[in-house]
Amino acid sequence: MTRPRILLIGSAGQLGFELARVLPACGEVVALDHATLDLADADAVVAAVRGARPGLIVNAAAYTAVDRAESEPGQADAINARAPGILAEEAKRAGAILIHYSTDYVFDGEATAAYDEHAVPHPINAYGRSKLGGERAIAAAGGASLVLRTSWVYGLRGQNFLTTMRRLAAERDELRVVADQIGTPNWTRSLADATAVLVGRGTSELAERAGLYHLSASGSTSWFDFARAIFAGADRPRVVP
Repeated sequence: MTRPRILLIGSAGQLGFELARVLPACGEVVALDHATLDLADADAVVAAVRGARPGLIVNAAAYTAVDRAESEPGQADAINARAPGILAEEAKRAGAILIHYSTDYVFDGEATAAYDEHAVPHPINAYGRSKLGGERAIAAAGGASLVLRTSWVYGLRGQNFLTTMRRLAAERDELRVVADQIGTPNWTRSLADATAVLVGRGTSELAERAGLYHLSASGSTSWFDFARAIFAGADRPRVVP
């Protein structure tokens, strides 16, 4: 099986960092981060793909500032909706595979059970709409792509629940965390390892299995219980709902 050249976009992000750790075992990696590729620049995205000539594109980059997206919907759309569509079009043009990550924010969160791939999206904020736009742009391109939705992503890098809790713990003796929001935390390292398993199956099998998938750990918890688990065994802070 031929090892593909892999264009990894967003290599300095919380997920991209972990992907940069595991993907070299699967092929030659060309890694680009925000400093070397502005996804809001459509021409730069096209040039990056054509310059790398990949057999596989892994897009781990995204505009993830959920609250700020309400005041910057154009920027969120450029990065989360338009850029993935361009990547999908360029992947199709090059005969390459695209792996792209999406989010549970494409749903409204009102379900009483876990969403599956057949659930109808209904985003309720600008961030969710931009990510759904990316999914639809990829589908419209008509190439061989895998869209992997996940949720509650956390890791030791970047802005996420774990790093926020650790920062606040250094400032406060008590943390108040909501207990009525339920979801499934997903560790960036686990997501990267799962992606590497997929890539290791080869581009031919990836092309055969192109589509939309939910990539997630099992089980569920609340933000409150997640926070308690983070500080289990520690003297401080005290976590309260």
